[in-house]
Amino acid sequence: MRLLSYNIHKGIGGRDRLYRLERIIEVIENENPDLICLQEVDRHVRRSRFQNQPRLLARYFSAADKLYQLNVRLKRGGYGNLILSRWPVQSHHHVSLRLNNKKPRGAQLAVIETPEGLLHLINWHLGLAERERQWQVDHLLNHRLFLESASLPTMIAGDFNDWRNALAPGPFAENEFKQVTHPISRFRSFPAYLPVGPLDKAFYRGDLLIKHARVVRTALAKRASDHLPLVIDFHLNGSFEHLIEG
Repeated sequence: MRLLSYNIHKGIGGRDRLYRLERIIEVIENENPDLICLQEVDRHVRRSRFQNQPRLLARYFSAADKLYQLNVRLKRGGYGNLILSRWPVQSHHHVSLRLNNKKPRGAQLAVIETPEGLLHLINWHLGLAERERQWQVDHLLNHRLFLESASLPTMIAGDFNDWRNALAPGPFAENEFKQVTHPISRFRSFPAYLPVGPLDKAFYRGDLLIKHARVVRTALAKRASDHLPLVIDFHLNGSFEHLIEG
């Protein structure tokens, strides 16, 4: 199974500042993911031609299920997180990660009915301040809606804004999560045209087998957004072992 996590910057290029959603679509299509976790997805905003990006992307990729979380509201429209799944979503929740008067942030929680079993998937976009991010991770990992499915194999992916990788030895280690995007020197994803910051990350817990993880560094990806996408190939351990035995 393949997961792609991508801050698409509303479809606006990181250097040329041009709105070209078709570039984002091509970058994603070239990776052929089963699960797509996107951040900074516009809906009905002037800069993106008032397009409904969640609907357009879901239709293009023929998603079996689409989950959109509008976090930042503008005078008209707004932007947020989007999950597209090749398989049905059994249950889902949206959790606010806004701390005090800071910029609204959010996390999407979904239980996906994959061919290998149930997967608990979280897509989020964390804040710019380190203390804010620490609070957001603690808040989510102790939230009753997260705990409802915490016994399932769990993957957390998105834009962590965590330049120093400070979250890995803190709340994630304390909650027995392992980092997919390690060592961080291999996962620099921002800014896309000359990446120095490992901002796009993933962590997992439970019966998951990570086969391979990488940042997409194609010429098109370096133009399409200000972030590079993260791709993870994985299996649910029980299913993978059954396939080997068979």
